[in-house]
Amino acid sequence: MKKSITSMAVLLVSIMLVASACGGNNNGGNNKPANEGTDATNAPAETKAPEAKDVTLSLRHTQIKETSKTRLKILEDVVAKTQEENKGLTFKLEGIDEIVNRDQKLKAEMAAGNPPDIFEVFGGADLNLYVKAGRMLDLTPIIDELGIKDKFASLDEFTIDGKVYGLPFGGYSEAIFYNKKIFSELGLEIPTTWTQLLEISDKIKAAGYTPFGLAAKDGWVNGMMWNTVMERHVGIDAFSKVVSGEAKWTDENFVKGLTAYAELVNKDLFTKGALGLAYADQGAQLLSGKAAMVFTGTWDANRFSGDEAGDLKGQIGYFAFPSIEGGAGDQTSINASYSNGFGFSANLNEDQIAAVKKFIANFYTEEVQKRTLVEDKLLPSMKLSDLSGVDPLTTEILTVMANASSSWKAYDAIVQPAVGADINVGIQELIGKVSTPEKVAEKIQASQEKANAAQ
Repeated sequence: MKKSITSMAVLLVSIMLVASACGGNNNGGNNKPANEGTDATNAPAETKAPEAKDVTLSLRHTQIKETSKTRLKILEDVVAKTQEENKGLTFKLEGIDEIVNRDQKLKAEMAAGNPPDIFEVFGGADLNLYVKAGRMLDLTPIIDELGIKDKFASLDEFTIDGKVYGLPFGGYSEAIFYNKKIFSELGLEIPTTWTQLLEISDKIKAAGYTPFGLAAKDGWVNGMMWNTVMERHVGIDAFSKVVSGEAKWTDENFVKGLTAYAELVNKDLFTKGALGLAYADQGAQLLSGKAAMVFTGTWDANRFSGDEAGDLKGQIGYFAFPSIEGGAGDQTSINASYSNGFGFSANLNEDQIAAVKKFIANFYTEEVQKRTLVEDKLLPSMKLSDLSGVDPLTTEILTVMANASSSWKAYDAIVQPAVGADINVGIQELIGKVSTPEKVAEKIQASQEKANAAQ
């Protein structure tokens, strides 16, 4: 179901009035003068603080890259604070590559029933599998107890059958980051239609620049722009319909979407040799001035507005993917959601669950969310009452989101993981010009039917 992006953006920019009440601690007790005798037998017993219990929690994160240092520091600060406030509590942090964690390690651990105590997890299709296997801790009573359930912008991707099994730590949107200097040099306007996008891309290419920087070694990277091109042609509801069997990947509009993406490839609008390049190279192409545009998520905003941008600092902008004439989708929508978060193992004992509550209480606060927005440029997953200090690029991002007609979650949060993997392979085949849209559609449909039969 589509959700209005306008309402989501309003949640980010609206003022939330929070009333807090502080109760004084009125100590009663024995107020007799010191020289007045007291019967020891009637003296109140001293209240001893409960002894600290030794509790250990493993915590796996994926903030291991140079560009993730800020996000890791925020996490480490929360961990340090929680340990300081709770003597005997120890967190054991483990950093791991995001792709390795998502596609290999965590899946294997979930199958074996021994995931980490706390771990990064994607909402949607991934989470659904783990909940179905009974591996996820139900957080519904915890966030009710802490009074934070209604403070999140959206818990949709972490809610299954009315229960919450994970908490997003940030939001995102996906669209086009662009080099303002190149656009100014070539006299280009931001395109609002597919035809205009192809026209300016041709001009960019003729001027010696790469229209779209791309690093296609990791399949999910290519899936971002493809996802939006497909949505413009079929509408996001069609992705759910292939899962239910009501639609097929070989249907006319799906093939049209694949054909449109192939047109970008065949016009050589992407980086040459993209299939051999790792994700980090994609942003580098934009920041080096070689590429005029990249289609990526707002998680890269920190990189594009930081010191790495060099002379382009303040010269990187953001605009929504244009409409496609004749498409069946919402032509001014945007891929935006809250799908990256923390999950917690169902294997936790009572003491560990108590410690998890302490972690959640410290991590999911307005203070931490504000740090995430200002320092890391990650869109907050919770409502903020203060947006001061937001940089110009983040302001552009919020404006684009506010102007979108609706938002939708990514394809890999809708279709089964096996189907998502085959989609990624199919896109790479198009990029490598070794297959056709029709053949790719047939392969994805075969994968879809197999996954649907296994449900």
